Amino acid sequence: MPVPNSQSTQKLPLRGNFCVDPNFQFLKMVNLLNLDRQGLASFFAELGDKPFRATQVMQWIHQQGVLDFDAMTNLSKALRQRLKEITCVSLPQVQTIQASSDGTRKWLLQVDSGNSIEMVFIPEDDRGTLCVSSQVGCALDCRFCATAQQGFNRNLTVAEIIGQLWLAEHTLRTEGYRVDKCSQAISNVVMMGMGEPLTNFNNVVKAMNIMMDDFAYGLSWRRITLSTVGIVPALARLREQCPVNIAVSLHAPTDALRDQLVPINKKYPLPELLAACHAYAKGKPSRHITFEYVMLKDINDSPTHARCLAKLLQDIPAKVNLIPFNPFPYTHYQRATPEAIDSFRDILMQARLVTVTRKTRGDDIEAACGQLAGKVHDRTHRQNHVNVKESYT
Repeated sequence: MPVPNSQSTQKLPLRGNFCVDPNFQFLKMVNLLNLDRQGLASFFAELGDKPFRATQVMQWIHQQGVLDFDAMTNLSKALRQRLKEITCVSLPQVQTIQASSDGTRKWLLQVDSGNSIEMVFIPEDDRGTLCVSSQVGCALDCRFCATAQQGFNRNLTVAEIIGQLWLAEHTLRTEGYRVDKCSQAISNVVMMGMGEPLTNFNNVVKAMNIMMDDFAYGLSWRRITLSTVGIVPALARLREQCPVNIAVSLHAPTDALRDQLVPINKKYPLPELLAACHAYAKGKPSRHITFEYVMLKDINDSPTHARCLAKLLQDIPAKVNLIPFNPFPYTHYQRATPEAIDSFRDILMQARLVTVTRKTRGDDIEAACGQLAGKVHDRTHRQNHVNVKESYT
């Protein structure tokens, strides 16, 4: 961290996007990855420069993958020097990369000295999907999810969220990977990694806005899906501010069972959640709400559960994703049998619900749905609780 002398420090604004401590001893560098286009425009205005510098810098960083200010040749030399003095472009640090036999790839990324997160790339013939994390751990104690059992430390910053996309996009491009008929490596983003995105609302929305910015990654809202357990007040805000696709982690057709599997249901029970989902889709005939349903053996996989789910979703423009449970250490849950999953799917389809069984990807490297864990310096003490609880199950 640079220690500027008092003369250079006095030239810098003491408000807004960067600051100097009261003793003028340490300069807080601005990580430009934390700023969307509006934030960058305000930042350059504070510097006394033109707001259009925001689009130039966004293109260099996000589209071209250029992090060296000296290489940003359409900026003046004076501005480049100023950026070197007061800003940085700081990405999560890659610790490990694992490759699955099916082509899925998982990164372990260090975000600070005690915490690491995971992100996953899933290649297909016509798309490249990146599964992005939003928190270090998760505070919502869903019983069947490895992330939740790690406990919770903190929200990720905008830079730590969008930095995942930057790393994957430019790493894969360097390797020559491109989506068919596309200049990009990543065509779709799912906010389905570690954490509950809607409890990190502001940072997640700002990061998604960068993803959709034409001067950054240019993704359509149709190619971004946010997965949530259903934080009802935040769903209304999301619809107003950043109406991307949503996938609701449902996992049970009754409040009694969902209270056990997804404890936040006690705060936002199914009638409130489904009303919020209906409102989210209202006015957009082409928009469907995806409902995710993990298939747990002898827990939520019976024909009775399927019929109850069909009735629950009958008035909502819904698509159901059935997710075969993916095991992780210390869990006592088991995956429903293929026969039970097929029977469940058939009952929903007979009720005219669009239903698909999600193909398991990356489970040989623990990169499948529900398996992401990272390394979490837990502030909830949930890890110890889970290990003791499960050892007596």
